[in-house]
Amino acid sequence: MIAVMKTVSGEVTLTHRAVPEVGAGQVRLEVSATGVCGTDLHIAADEYASEPPVTMGHEISGMVVEVGQGGDPSWLGQRVVCETYFSTCEVCQMCRAGRRNLCASRRSLGSFEDGGFAASVVVPALNLHAVPDHVASEDAVLFEPLACVAQCLLDPSRVEAGERALVIGPGAMGLLSIQVALVAGAEVACLGLASDTRRLAVAERMGAAIVTEAESEAYDVVIECSGAPAGISAAFRAVRRGGRYVQVGISGREVTIPFDSVLYKELEVSSGFASTPGSWRRALDLVNRRQINLSGLVTHTLPLERWEEAFALVGSADAIKVALSP
Repeated sequence: MIAVMKTVSGEVTLTHRAVPEVGAGQVRLEVSATGVCGTDLHIAADEYASEPPVTMGHEISGMVVEVGQGGDPSWLGQRVVCETYFSTCEVCQMCRAGRRNLCASRRSLGSFEDGGFAASVVVPALNLHAVPDHVASEDAVLFEPLACVAQCLLDPSRVEAGERALVIGPGAMGLLSIQVALVAGAEVACLGLASDTRRLAVAERMGAAIVTEAESEAYDVVIECSGAPAGISAAFRAVRRGGRYVQVGISGREVTIPFDSVLYKELEVSSGFASTPGSWRRALDLVNRRQINLSGLVTHTLPLERWEEAFALVGSADAIKVALSP
């Protein structure tokens, strides 16, 4: 099968790979679509850890077509999404506390184990979640980003009813963060660039007020989704004294920030790395209750052969979420 792979030499290329075998406790998914995440670009640029050669892609939506020995055959034919870790040690302090995302031995799909930029992928049955009937398979690639947002904002809650919240960066993560903050009862504003016209229009339709600059010390909580140094600096300026700063976006490099603001304003700084089983349950519940709408955020779906074009679209003014489909 063809696959988009990070090679040992550090290149990303379209290549042919053997169809993987299904082991005990595993299932094979026929991939419907896999979202292209900013993390994939960081992997391509050697800014995020990976173990080549590896098929990339972790925001996977597909159908179960094979179940490994001893597995539950009721999964066959079901549309599913899957948590991103392929394996963890299951015995360390983090795993035992339900925080498998922080296991030092974690091996994730798309970076350390073969992921979803291919026609099929093998994943642990433990990680499967059924896609609700009202969600299209293409839109389901957004469950993984939504689970990451839930990990950042809901476990524990970082946004309270009646608060003023500012989301910086109206990409897919930012637009999902807006929806989660609105569900929490906050008054939400969104800050983007002049080139973000299309994305900001979507944010406004969701119910966010659009601001052209961040008012100083005006927000109870600032949710930084751009990962850009300018966005991070703006976030520290915008959060009020005694407020909360939440980092959602990945920078992929060292950045200079006004860190004394944490001291002078007595800020609570938090984040969330990837997702946990709990944050996946949160994400699925929000969608099942129709409190979060995933439709319309996937603006481009391209075949695997056009992966370079897909990667280039990520972060562009024309795209919100880009996906690859075999």
